[in-house]
Amino acid sequence: MKLYFAPHTCSLSPHIVLQELGLAYELIRVDNQTKLTADGRDFRSINPKGYVAALELGNGEVLTEGSAIVQYLADLKPTAELAPPQGSWQRVRLQEWLGFISTEIHAGAAPLFNSALPEAARAIFRDKLAKRVALLETTLQRQAWLLGDSFSIADAYLYTVLGWFKFFEISLNQWPAVAAYESRIAARPSVQAALRAEAEAP
Repeated sequence: MKLYFAPHTCSLSPHIVLQELGLAYELIRVDNQTKLTADGRDFRSINPKGYVAALELGNGEVLTEGSAIVQYLADLKPTAELAPPQGSWQRVRLQEWLGFISTEIHAGAAPLFNSALPEAARAIFRDKLAKRVALLETTLQRQAWLLGDSFSIADAYLYTVLGWFKFFEISLNQWPAVAAYESRIAARPSVQAALRAEAEAP
């Protein structure tokens, strides 16, 4: 498998999952500005959407969208229990969390990367994000992980998006349970290995 990534993007979550599962993969950097891969190809010929993450399988199929990629990976090694079994109620709960992270946290934070966004608009996005993180705070005050007692692919995704908050000068310390959660995930060997590999990738 080949994982196409760019630093500080949502491609970190499938990268963490690959590390958690111990699966073999090749890491290929993509320049978000030029849309060129590290080996000089036009990334849009791999993923016409033009953004990471993309996972290229051995049969040539390319899977995009982080939520789909992490579920696909988790199902390759169900004994790792990074996702509940297909068809179970807990799997629906997982998909509920993935949807919330994607639409409310990821999509809610993304506009703040736009330096041309007026401050009044930025304040609106920050306020909405704060309300969504407050919901996470309530959940994480009563349980260690989004699904309860065990780390899942949803946690890998949320960790990735929470990592962007520092770029927006939003401190997680105002939500103590979320801050502690983020620190727990940062300490996982899979996260450290993924970040190290991305830093060293050509």
